[in-house]
Amino acid sequence: MTDTQWPHFQRNELQCRCGCGQMKMSVEFLDRLEGLRRDFGQPMPITSGFRCPAHNAKISKTGLIGPHVTGQAVDISVAGVNAYQLIALAMKSGFTGIGIKQHGPFEGRYVHLDTLTEEVNRPRPRIWTYA
Repeated sequence: MTDTQWPHFQRNELQCRCGCGQMKMSVEFLDRLEGLRRDFGQPMPITSGFRCPAHNAKISKTGLIGPHVTGQAVDISVAGVNAYQLIALAMKSGFTGIGIKQHGPFEGRYVHLDTLTEEVNRPRPRIWTYA
């Protein structure tokens, strides 16, 4: 990963948070994410990027598989009107999965974005909320 290819994102925010250091993000996904960031015009702090299967199994109901394991998903710390604007831009930018958590403390609010296809997961495009 080079700073010039995706200048708004750093390896350390995209790699697995378990300490394994894996960062197997899809190039096409990162290109789409960088385009979204340029359109959004403000920081998009990544709270979860790539997850190795073991880490995903520990923290997600999707177990050893799931959007983050494919390298085609991120969770972005965003709330309020900024979340609303990001979601609208993400739909226009071709993201096929949008998960929304906008309840509770502001620092815990986020929007999940992915580019999975129907073959990998449920019918797409798809929007859901987190309880």
